[in-house]
Amino acid sequence: MEHTSLLERILRGVALTLVVIFFMFPIVWIFMMSFQTNETILRIPPQLVFEPTLANYTALITGKLTTMSGTLDIAFMRNLWNSVFLSVTSVAVALLLGVPAAYAFARHKFRGSEDIAFTLLSFRFAPALLVLLPLTLYFQKLGLANTYIGLIWVYQLICLPLILWIVRGYFEDIPADIEYAYRIAGHSWFATFRKIALPLAGPGIAAAGLLAFIFAWNNFVFALVLASADKQPVTVGALAFITSSGIQYGQISAAIVLSITPTLALALYAQRYLVEGLSLGAVKG
Repeated sequence: MEHTSLLERILRGVALTLVVIFFMFPIVWIFMMSFQTNETILRIPPQLVFEPTLANYTALITGKLTTMSGTLDIAFMRNLWNSVFLSVTSVAVALLLGVPAAYAFARHKFRGSEDIAFTLLSFRFAPALLVLLPLTLYFQKLGLANTYIGLIWVYQLICLPLILWIVRGYFEDIPADIEYAYRIAGHSWFATFRKIALPLAGPGIAAAGLLAFIFAWNNFVFALVLASADKQPVTVGALAFITSSGIQYGQISAAIVLSITPTLALALYAQRYLVEGLSLGAVKG
């Protein structure tokens, strides 16, 4: 059994503490800024001791942003709801389409299957600016511009390739003999897929869905160009805090805290599935 000395444990603890402080400091600082006014935030040197205020959160919730130029109407809470709706719906549609497709690519090899799968993955490689102009023209002709359906459709360029390729790897790691034995017992392929493949790949599907949700939540370019203010997510709505009287750092910080809360809560809730899913199939043989 390996024994570590007291000095080694102390050094390891100090190193881990420094790493945690390094990565958590920006989040903690943003959280502190959300309770400060612009005057306090811009003081040099920065102050760690200050009088907290809830004015930033009040402005976001009420939709009234008070600046030196006057009072502005902001729709942050609507933008936050748009982010939740667009991300959840886009991931749900991507899971509904991507999981069966991933199973088909993993279990049924046919001519051109790899080319089709790589073509779908290439949509994820392509920069958003490359497809924005044709998408804008097509959406205007089809009447999908500035609609939730259009944005959910576009978000499939983000979610669907990610889910397809990640989940495909998990299905390939499941021994095919288990499914063959179930099929020999007289069950259909759909019953095999639903009762055998899906439960075994469940952690991987959860991990892929969570990653797709994060990517969809953080999207900025598509919603900026293809949607108006009443349908834009929180990533675009944050531009409202850049006003003629300056940048409202306190409100931006409060908006960041509120916008990361759903993804953080989801990640904490699904962390067991995320760790298990990301480690599934890591050791082969």
